[in-house]
Amino acid sequence: MATLSQRSRSKQGQRSSRRPTVDAAGYIQGPQKWAIVAAASLGAILEVIDTSIVNVALTDMQASLGATVSEIGWVVTGYAIANVILIPLSAWLGDYFGTKRYFIFSLIGFTVASVLCGLSISLPMIIAARILQGLCGGGLLAKAQAILFATFPPAEQGLAQAVFGLGVIAGPAIGPTLGGFLVDGLGWRWIFFVNIPFGILAVLISLLALPKDSGDHKAQSNRVDWWGIGLLVIAVGSLQTVLEEGERDDWFSSRFITSLMIAGVIGLGLFIWRELAARHPAVDLRVLRHRSLAAGSVFSGILGMGLYGATFAVPIFAQSVLHFTATQTGLLLAPSALASAVMMIVLGKISGKVDARFLIALGVVGISGAMFQLSSLTPQTGQEDLFWPLIWRGVFIIPMYLPLSLAALGSLPKQDIAAGSGFYNLTRQLGGSVGIAVITTLLAQREAFHRAILLSKLTPYDLQTNQRLDLLTGALQGRGIDPSTAHQQALSILSQTVDTQAAVLSYADIFRIVGVAFLCSLPLLMFLGKGGKGAKAPAAH
Repeated sequence: MATLSQRSRSKQGQRSSRRPTVDAAGYIQGPQKWAIVAAASLGAILEVIDTSIVNVALTDMQASLGATVSEIGWVVTGYAIANVILIPLSAWLGDYFGTKRYFIFSLIGFTVASVLCGLSISLPMIIAARILQGLCGGGLLAKAQAILFATFPPAEQGLAQAVFGLGVIAGPAIGPTLGGFLVDGLGWRWIFFVNIPFGILAVLISLLALPKDSGDHKAQSNRVDWWGIGLLVIAVGSLQTVLEEGERDDWFSSRFITSLMIAGVIGLGLFIWRELAARHPAVDLRVLRHRSLAAGSVFSGILGMGLYGATFAVPIFAQSVLHFTATQTGLLLAPSALASAVMMIVLGKISGKVDARFLIALGVVGISGAMFQLSSLTPQTGQEDLFWPLIWRGVFIIPMYLPLSLAALGSLPKQDIAAGSGFYNLTRQLGGSVGIAVITTLLAQREAFHRAILLSKLTPYDLQTNQRLDLLTGALQGRGIDPSTAHQQALSILSQTVDTQAAVLSYADIFRIVGVAFLCSLPLLMFLGKGGKGAKAPAAH
């Protein structure tokens, strides 16, 4: 009997030793909290990188799977739609299944979906696998950030969110860099296989580090809001498809895009009505009663436009105008990611001591300056001309991202953090989709505009045009080409020069517009909280 009693006490001691040490406010103490940061950050990095890493491999995937340009685009579109649908549902799913259980399930599902993507032998198979990857990835980003807010006390949130934010900020730049190396060196399938070891590592750390779910995790979600989930799928899925496919289908000249837009707007209106009326909503929109979250979410959308939109424009310019390879384009963006990493660490140590609004304003002005620097492009622009503007962009995006997270979410009561984090991350993802859609459309329109202006000045009566044409024709004849063919080739070269100049001018317009858009967001600062300096508020709540 004594032996059994001793064994019982020993087992109880082991169980208690596995439980995390918590303070009076319920925040985890000791080294376990940093293991939680590692697990959350790994999950977020996997999700964010896979948003952009596929872009550099689409051409190779298209050739390998025998798909058209519009068909292979659904590899990106399917992931994005599934992702934005699941992000706002992550709070409810975490409540229903338990935070630890749902986060680990998402990690396992994401890793398995990555394997299926790499093994795909047909277009439908890889699209289905990417949709599964997006569904599982949607639970990683918002849930990871909510886990950190529930783990760390307000005084330590700055450093925790800085470590977490390294992946979120650097991901859009790391994705094309890593993708370029993998595609050029090993083949496109390895952009998915590379997720396997990191996914397994994240699962193991999560199993060991994340605190056990409480037994009453279903208490707040004892009913499934199927109407809310259905309306969310219709609304967000339709609108995301419009943003992803609109430019390819010439926007509202397409009946498909018009129908989706109508369905999205009606679905969004019904979804908002349903979630505000339901006693147990799938997405708790009532968290927007917190002014800091509402303003921060709008700001987050603008941040997403700048983070993903501007990052999208630079690689396209490098590859289409400067004729960089995927690897060269990745290396072009790498210093910006490193600058963000260094700035994130520095800011993580001081963010709790400085008014978040001041830091955000600094970031807005700095990013605008970097965009205006990029707007001075010429056809002779090289990698060295892009280096410092991209470095400044990487530096100044951090004073926006980190303090904005703290200002928007830091003052929320614990029970609202999961829902608030889901909505906050949703606006950033949607902002990125809006930014890419707007930039793509504006690029096409501005390029056509500048080409028309330039062609209007290239007339048979213009002396400089005739001189340039004669020089080109003479140079080609000197290579042994007959006069008629040389004249036609000279005209073709002149046309290509006009196209290049029009493209450069259109990219310059885009960077100028992004810079102005950031400056126009400054009035939103009046609605934000102090963030770091007001960190004691949630502790008292």
